[in-house]
Amino acid sequence: MFKGISNMASLLANFQGIRAKMQDVTESLKQKKAIGKAGGDFVTVEANGLGQILRVTLDPGLIADQDQELIEDLLPAAINAALTKAKELHAEALSEMSGMGDMPGLKDIINKIAGEQSP
Repeated sequence: MFKGISNMASLLANFQGIRAKMQDVTESLKQKKAIGKAGGDFVTVEANGLGQILRVTLDPGLIADQDQELIEDLLPAAINAALTKAKELHAEALSEMSGMGDMPGLKDIINKIAGEQSP
């Protein structure tokens, strides 16, 4: 009976340690930047490592041309590129936290999590 209690205490201590590490990872990811571009540099989207969009920049020439259809095409492409990079940052941070950074095949798993296809 007491052995079960000590196992629960150990489990709780491990959980609290993991929770603290996850909070550190989250704070770190908030500071990392993922940039997505479309149409060359016509549209640039900046996201953080959590996938939150921070900034969208449009080339002034694109706005001057008033090409709404082109802007509507380029925005999702740039946003998706930034979010894919944010997912990569997130997956890499989790693999570093787990200590499995050099595990064979991990890069393929990270790419799948990030929504990319293996070459």
